[in-house]
Amino acid sequence: MSFPRYPKYKDSGVEWLGQVPEHWVVAALKRGFDVSLGKMLQPESSGADDELLPYLRAANIQWDGVDTSDIKQMWISGRDRAQLRLAGGDLLVSEGGDVGRSCLWVNELEECYFQNSVNRVRAQRGNSNRYLYYWMSTIKDKGYIDVLCNKSTIAHFTAEKVAAVPVTFPPSAEQARIAAFLDRETAKIDELVAEQERLMDLLKEKRQAVISHAVTKGLNPKAPLKPSGIEWLGDIPAHWDIGPLKRYWSVTDCKHVTADFVEDGIPLASIREVQSRWVVLENAKRTTEFFYEQLIEGGRKPLPGDLIFSRNATVGEVAQVSAGHPRFAMGQDVVLLRKILPEFSSDYLQHVIRSPIIIQQLANMMIGSTFKRINVEEIRSFVVPASPPAEQTEIALFLERETESFDTLTAEAQRAIDLLQERRTALVSAAVTGQIDVRNT
Repeated sequence: MSFPRYPKYKDSGVEWLGQVPEHWVVAALKRGFDVSLGKMLQPESSGADDELLPYLRAANIQWDGVDTSDIKQMWISGRDRAQLRLAGGDLLVSEGGDVGRSCLWVNELEECYFQNSVNRVRAQRGNSNRYLYYWMSTIKDKGYIDVLCNKSTIAHFTAEKVAAVPVTFPPSAEQARIAAFLDRETAKIDELVAEQERLMDLLKEKRQAVISHAVTKGLNPKAPLKPSGIEWLGDIPAHWDIGPLKRYWSVTDCKHVTADFVEDGIPLASIREVQSRWVVLENAKRTTEFFYEQLIEGGRKPLPGDLIFSRNATVGEVAQVSAGHPRFAMGQDVVLLRKILPEFSSDYLQHVIRSPIIIQQLANMMIGSTFKRINVEEIRSFVVPASPPAEQTEIALFLERETESFDTLTAEAQRAIDLLQERRTALVSAAVTGQIDVRNT
């Protein structure tokens, strides 16, 4: 849909803004809005009239609304309650963190206040907070707020900076029309985005189901089954074996060796390098020839067909070493998996590791853990189904075709989301800067 432009324009006086409709005013935000910074955190009562009440932090301020999943409380005096209580329609702007992130307060809680990491903006003289919300999203997208807050240091979008932000001021009635137009149009776009996100979730579920079925039941629906002996795994083909990973693959711990890092040296594969099908070394840290020789001692030199498994932070990620990889050494927090029989399929095991078979075992191991990490013995004890080598190859080829199809559909859905979000951003910007006239839509 195309929209008309306004009949006449004038120079806004703001370099990055350019021209605006002739009857609009461009002025500091404080001309039409009142800005207040929230209360400093008060963890203890300091007076007889203090009450323990909920308040918002910058983390609660999200573009799609206030996140009420983690609301904190602090002591608030009677005077502060009178000055800092939120009212429906208030615009909340992050002072710290992701500076400038904004949302409207729509009385999510019966009573609530705000900390000094949040600015509250209230419309005055007939201006529209909802219009201003869209204006804030535009100047955030254009990078104006980040420049204003000097993000090379710790950024703060102080009340003074918020009050001084240049704002386009159409007449009050026109602000309301623009806001109503953007409410309607962005809601349509957001629903289309949500549909694509639901599609991506379904594709992910289906992808996992196809992998899980292939690596636990095989490709022959008529093959006789036998109990695996594991409740959550169920039956497996009668001619398959099942056992701990160490029965089929060696698991070598890559203990940390202090190494010098150099600009132009031999790559080290750590957890960052093992988050896709193949080991990715472009951004890996590098070490010297001397330390490389130490790091590959004891069977730790990666060979084509080996798998590298992350056991810290990104636990469960796995990548394969290809024949085309340059020489590299193992870094920290990973283990090296090597097939015991050369006819075993690396692709097959990689699918097994990325399937619910291992995901479920990892979840059981991590219950009660304060951080994501597993030891080498736990990896060696992973229960894995082992089909005959020829069948492993057949299953791996089947899953490569199927997952490629799912990945293509997922990428198309993501491209659609990206285009919709670009359209949304452009539409909001065009409306609040007066590049399109939506008064009669």
